[in-house]
Amino acid sequence: MKTYILKRILLIIPTMLGITVITFMIIRLAPGDPAAMRVGSAAQGMIGNQQLANEIIEKTRQQFGLDKPIYVQYALWLKSIVTLDFGRSYKDNRPVMEKIWERLPVTLQLNIISIFLTYLFAIPLGIYSATHQYSAGDKVATVALFVMYSLPSFWVATVLILFLGGGDYWHIFPISGISSLDAEQMGFGQWLLDRIWHLALPVFCLTYGALAYVSRQMRAGMLETIRQDYIRTARAKGLSERAVVFKHALRNSLIPIVTLLGFLLPAMLGGSIIIESIFTIPGMGQLGFEAILSRDYPVVMAISTIAAFLTLIGLLLSDICYAIVNPTISLEAQ
Repeated sequence: MKTYILKRILLIIPTMLGITVITFMIIRLAPGDPAAMRVGSAAQGMIGNQQLANEIIEKTRQQFGLDKPIYVQYALWLKSIVTLDFGRSYKDNRPVMEKIWERLPVTLQLNIISIFLTYLFAIPLGIYSATHQYSAGDKVATVALFVMYSLPSFWVATVLILFLGGGDYWHIFPISGISSLDAEQMGFGQWLLDRIWHLALPVFCLTYGALAYVSRQMRAGMLETIRQDYIRTARAKGLSERAVVFKHALRNSLIPIVTLLGFLLPAMLGGSIIIESIFTIPGMGQLGFEAILSRDYPVVMAISTIAAFLTLIGLLLSDICYAIVNPTISLEAQ
């Protein structure tokens, strides 16, 4: 296990290098000039003096290093991130890491809660559907989960705002921010309830799709496991169905669910861009969306790099959990 983990950690370095090269090239080749957008309002006021406007844009490009070849820009960027310095934002000239550290806790809070709720409900639901195959409850759960999985999150968020956020019907939940304006004056219990109240709709929008998918995977894994010969042998020994399911079948059925964990966090980070923008939540998703619109390359690269790193770490953790769930699996063979 130690050797495998060490190899995987060393493999992260060239993988991250390849990811950053591709991401850097795609971002730089995208249309739009951040220097022109940075001085956009000033340049618009100089329509009568286009030469002066062009000079200001060119100086801004030199300040940002955008006048250099792409490979030189990448080399300078790579040199700076070794010390976790992602540079300064083109939009407001603030350090990129300072902006990310302000937003990262909010996004992690959303996604960790969502992942916890996904597994909390998906595993029991998958077990029930597998052990009650073709029953009325299984059919209802299957139809409901397929419908949930097919609904896009931005549409569900809009419907929830319309019906529960004071759109045209009830005003039960707030539709912006993560806390009330006077949250700092609240006691811990009241603050916690206020935070849950604000996060209810965004967390639901992040959770329902993953819940539907993971529960279906759990059902499929459990059905495959309970049809194995050793499960038939356990039943033949007179063990109760509950003991057969939870003592013998559950552990092997969790293997594909554990594998999904490595992909769930980065997938939700990507999905939070939409949800945070809709609910005006000051997280990394909203920051990334605003950075893309303003061609704020340092912020976009920082968020992409962090997301890629979390993906690789998630895959490593899923492999470790894979071995914990089933010690007979050889990670080296994998």
